[in-house]
Amino acid sequence: MKFFKSTLAVAMAAVMMIGVSACGQKEEQPADTTTEQQGETAENTEAKKYIIATDTTFAPFEFEDKDGNFVGIDIDLINAIAEDQGFEIEIQSLGFNAAVQAVDAGQADGVIAGMSITDERKLSYDFSEPYFDSGVVMGIAADNEEIKSYEDLKGKTVATKVGTEGNTFAESIAEQYGFEIVVFDDSNSMYQAVLSGNAVACFEDYPVLGYAITQDIGLKIVTEKEQGSSYGFAVKKGENQELLQMFNDGFANLKENGKYQEILDKYIQE
Repeated sequence: MKFFKSTLAVAMAAVMMIGVSACGQKEEQPADTTTEQQGETAENTEAKKYIIATDTTFAPFEFEDKDGNFVGIDIDLINAIAEDQGFEIEIQSLGFNAAVQAVDAGQADGVIAGMSITDERKLSYDFSEPYFDSGVVMGIAADNEEIKSYEDLKGKTVATKVGTEGNTFAESIAEQYGFEIVVFDDSNSMYQAVLSGNAVACFEDYPVLGYAITQDIGLKIVTEKEQGSSYGFAVKKGENQELLQMFNDGFANLKENGKYQEILDKYIQE
């Protein structure tokens, strides 16, 4: 009997110790997913990065300053919108044709390059709300006193830049006024054609030629501004709609808070 009581006491003590030990241990829980979820959330909220193609030979909208930095209305605008909307961008200077081709090929997410919104382009691209209303003027050498109007172009050659509103306008009146057109890939080459006498005039978007003239390039404007198309930011049709919406939302905010006008005033003197 004594042996039984001792054995029972030992057993009860063991049970009590196991109970105490069990109470002292934390119940094993499934893996804590809170930290993992927070990590996933951080990744999901990390700023998206987009490749934006442009043409940095179209001052004052996009060009390189003396230090090689990309500057201009379009460059400042897309940077300000990216900051406003919380996304990141990588700007690639490709030239106008290569810029739109990069968007076509999916190598760039969008293009901002003083790109006129036209019905033809709408077949291939989705455009933002217009951010600038342009127009076309004719420029000639500053010392040229013979060319004063379109009538004076008969039998002569004029210069334009590929893919621009100026080129489209020149083509629309070439037969009427009897002149030939030579097309260049960049504005500087077009201006040099006029200065060298290989062309008597050039057709260019008025803020672009106006800005160039302030840099003493040796040209002058001799016509009133013709109504042109508006400029827009573009993405490949049906793609990058989130980016397009952020551009529109950011642009609306910049107009409201005055930053857009500050950008214009920085590059265009009325």
